[in-house]
This record gives sequence, structure tokens and C-alpha cells, in this order.
Amino acid sequence: MKIEQIYTQCLAEAAYYIESNGEAAIVDPLREVEPYIEMAKQNGATIKYVLETHFHADFVSGHLDLAKKTGAAIVYGPTAQPNFKAHVATDGEVLQLGNVKIKVLHTPGHTMESSTFLLIDEAGKEHSIFTGDTLFLGDVGRPDLAVKTDLSREDLAAHLFDSLRNKIMPLADDVIVYPGHGQGSACGKNMSSDTVDTLGNQKKFNYALRADMTKEEFVQEVTSDLVAPPQYFPKNAVMNKMGYESIDQILEQGVIGLDVKEFKQVVRKNKALILDTRPKEQFAEGFIPNSIFIGIDDTFAPWVGALITDLNTPIVFLAEEGKEEEVVVRLSRVGYDNALGFLKGGIKAWRNAGEEVQRVEQVSAEEFVSIFENGANLLDVRKESEFESQHIKGATNFPLDFINTNLKNLDIQSKWYIHCAGGYRSMIATSILLSSGYYNAVNIKGGFKALNETALPMTEFQEQITML
Repeated sequence: MKIEQIYTQCLAEAAYYIESNGEAAIVDPLREVEPYIEMAKQNGATIKYVLETHFHADFVSGHLDLAKKTGAAIVYGPTAQPNFKAHVATDGEVLQLGNVKIKVLHTPGHTMESSTFLLIDEAGKEHSIFTGDTLFLGDVGRPDLAVKTDLSREDLAAHLFDSLRNKIMPLADDVIVYPGHGQGSACGKNMSSDTVDTLGNQKKFNYALRADMTKEEFVQEVTSDLVAPPQYFPKNAVMNKMGYESIDQILEQGVIGLDVKEFKQVVRKNKALILDTRPKEQFAEGFIPNSIFIGIDDTFAPWVGALITDLNTPIVFLAEEGKEEEVVVRLSRVGYDNALGFLKGGIKAWRNAGEEVQRVEQVSAEEFVSIFENGANLLDVRKESEFESQHIKGATNFPLDFINTNLKNLDIQSKWYIHCAGGYRSMIATSILLSSGYYNAVNIKGGFKALNETALPMTEFQEQITML
């Protein structure tokens, strides 16, 4: 028996490869499926099952392409109603995989079709659980992401309480927990940075598994302090349920090099968004007017999903040479399937063609001290929980997550100095302000980390309670 966790840091998402005696199962695969196919090939195995713990909201799963390319059966738990061929298992159903068994445990609560897969080893011992978004390390799945349900989040939380108490907690303490996400995912709020643990350890340290917890207490704690989920979540859930275009077609359409003339024609004809995915330092030194920066070297896909409100938006992009396919793949992971090509030769080709190039005005943390002392509008674009933990006195919290909604609240004539924790989010925010006509937007290099080393007045540090 072989188990491999395939963790994708950008999405804080874990897929799993399970193999026994020449047969393999993939749990919650990402959109691009070739790595799973290659893994099975290298191990001389055939992929028999694609196990989906639920209709994911935070990414588009690769279940359809993987099933089509391998002949594997897509398996969901009870009550799932996919718009494609799949095996909807009954509660307690056992799937044979080589010399091991996988038992389907219906664990509604995060969503009503959510299920946990219990792996029983060759000796008949309950070995591990693949919990999806039912149980995380340090937390449980938020109960407000189900698509098209008449149930309130309190109703779903009550279902989750029962699922945990009746299906998960009775299992042996040495059962290994393999969750669907880790710290940084918006699917929970207190997740650990660890990605594997024992159930016994979780019973000791996970607040949601306290033995003396009442259902009322559970519902209250699980539903409190939830911020609104990213806008793309329900749209991805619908894609996962209803179906989507093959990743091969997305790549064929998106990984096309365009010269400057072609690039401009595509933008004009399709009213395409220009997305700059280069490192933030390169973007600051020169960018195409009206383009938006979201660098691929950080949490690219979630920020694309949070900030580009229409999944069907036509996108052309700039990328570091050799990373063009990666950009298209990572866009598709969150449902942005309308990439129409990249600028061949990048910003250098744009300059050489005599086209206009803009720069981002920036100041260092040290330079900002005197600016602040003379009066300055300071926007802290970190999350509210980060801001409440500690911030510069006089700063305004303006979370990047909600910039599209709140932008109208800023005076377009004023000068705005912008910072985040380290500089990535503030560069995104600055690019959005500049593209929206806020031409006096200035980025503070180094973010709060650098500002905290100056003499600027700070609030007292308060430990963050949640990881939202």
C-alpha cells in the first residue's frame, strides 16, 4: 500500500494518490491531471477511482479529464447530483482497491454531499481518513459554502457536529487524518500549518472535537468570525457539479505567443484584461498602462479568483519566459478558462515597439516616516484580522479582498500610500488603483514588516485569533 500527499501551496490544497497491488485512486485532483497519470504509470498502476470528497468551491477539480483519460470511475458520497456520469456511493459502501478497501462515510455539514473516505489496509485495520473539508487539522470546514441549499449555515453546522461525533470521532486514535486543505485556505479559519496528523491528536487539540462540547456550542463557534468567502467560490462549485472544458483545450487556446501588434488586436477585439504575472519588482519598473498585477510567484490563483469578478473575462498576460503554460494552468485551477495568449518578448518587446510604459511610484519604509509625520493617507490592505493584531496608528484598513467593492469610497484626487505585510498584496492593490484612475497611488516597499522596524507609532500587538 502506498499513500502520497500532493500538496499545492498556492491553494493550500492536498490531493492524494493511494495505490495497492497495481490499482490506484486519486482523491480530489487538481485541474491538470497529467502528473497523476504519470505517477501511476511510473508505479505500474492503473487509476481505478477518482474520489471526490464534495463539490469543491475553492478550485476546479480534475475529475472529468482524469476519468476521461484513464477510464477511472468518479465517486461521490450520498446525495451528490453531478451533471455527468459518476458513481454516487451509499453510506458505508466499500470500494475494493487492490488489496485494500476504501469505505465511504457520509459526513454532511461542510456541504450536504461531503463524504470522508476511510482506508482499510491489507490486514483489515482502519488506517487513515481522507476528510476533504469535513475535518482539517485544528479546524473543520466552514458551513456556509454549499451551493443552492435551503439550509442555513447553522443548519449545516449542526449536520457537521453529528457527522464528526457519529462518523469520525468513534474511530481509533491512531487513524491518520489526511485533510483537503491546510493553513492559508479560505475554507476554514484556524487551520494548522501541518498537513498530516493522527485523529487522537486532533481530539486533544482541535477545538471542534472537544468531547464535552454541546451541539449549540459547536454551532456557535463554527459559525462565528466568518468573513465572506471569495466571490469565485460558488462559481467553481457549479463548474465542479455541472462540468467544464478540457484542460487540453484551455492550454491550446491560452499558451499562444502574440507579438505586440497581435497582442493589441486581441485586447481591442475581446476587451481583454491585461494581467501581469511577473515578479512585483519587475512590474514596478515598467508595465503596460491599465494592466493589473498578480504575480505568479505568490498566492496567484486565489487572488485572481478574489479580484477578477467574471470567470469568463478574456485575459492576455505577461509572464517570465518559460512560465507561460504555468500561468494558464493556474488560471484554470480556479475556473478562468479564457486566456487568449501572452505577450511574446514581454515588456522589452513592448518598449522596443515604442509603446507607452508606466512605472509604480514607490517609497521605502524609512522614507515614509517623514511623509507620515507631515500627514499622509495610509491604506493597510491586509486582512482585518491582521490589522487588528497590530497596525500603524492612523492607518485605514482597506482589505485587498474587498477592493472592488470599496474602491468607490476613496477620493480619486487624494494621494494614497499603500502597504500590506510584505509587498505582494500592496502591489496588486496599487495596480488596481492606478488602472482605475487613482494616479496618486504609491506603494510602500517591504510592507508592514519594514514599517514595523521604524519609529512609526504602532498599536499594541494582539495575538490573532483566526487565520482568516
